[in-house]
Amino acid sequence: MSNEIKSVTELGNPRKPQGEAGFEMLSSMNEHHSDVTDWALGFLELNDDNSVLDIGCGGGATLSKIAGMTKSGHIMGVDYSDVSVRMSKDTNAEMISTGRMEIIEASVESLPLDDNSFDRIITVESFYFWPDPQNNLKEVYRVLKNNGIFLIVADINGDADLSEEDMDNIRKYSLYNPKIAEFRSLLEAAGFSSVNIHTKDGTSWVCAEGRK
Repeated sequence: MSNEIKSVTELGNPRKPQGEAGFEMLSSMNEHHSDVTDWALGFLELNDDNSVLDIGCGGGATLSKIAGMTKSGHIMGVDYSDVSVRMSKDTNAEMISTGRMEIIEASVESLPLDDNSFDRIITVESFYFWPDPQNNLKEVYRVLKNNGIFLIVADINGDADLSEEDMDNIRKYSLYNPKIAEFRSLLEAAGFSSVNIHTKDGTSWVCAEGRK
């Protein structure tokens, strides 16, 4: 048996956070992903009354940011990790108490949501882990309203000059890391139109935008 000490990230399981290490990892991710999230939210074109869905809501930080950008719209988070759901609920307890926000345990493979039910949908740092990206995107398309906007947000992409640490993590956790052209093809094949792929100079960030 190896005596190697595992990191919080490994113990917490970034694919599906678990246990106390999962809570620690999610707290770190809330902070680490803040800048790329702030950048990407500028492309979501939020209105005060928009209904917004965050898929793979993790520790709940993105939900908090969205709540601060709208006044009356309904906000929902989904994650298939019960640890993520609990932490997101703790992070957003006040907003949940007002009835404006709801957080549920569910998988992008089969969202328990009606067709055409959200104006805006976002996923931040979770697309790497989707089990069947092409079919999962069709499920997102199903629940997005006509004229709605969907964003895939990631801090790495397959065309970027990534660090050895990033490459190690891609291999270790079997991350799905599409190239820019692949993001476009995936969104278009799922039915999205007016696809735009945003990048930021000096970073490996990507925000893939599709409209319905």
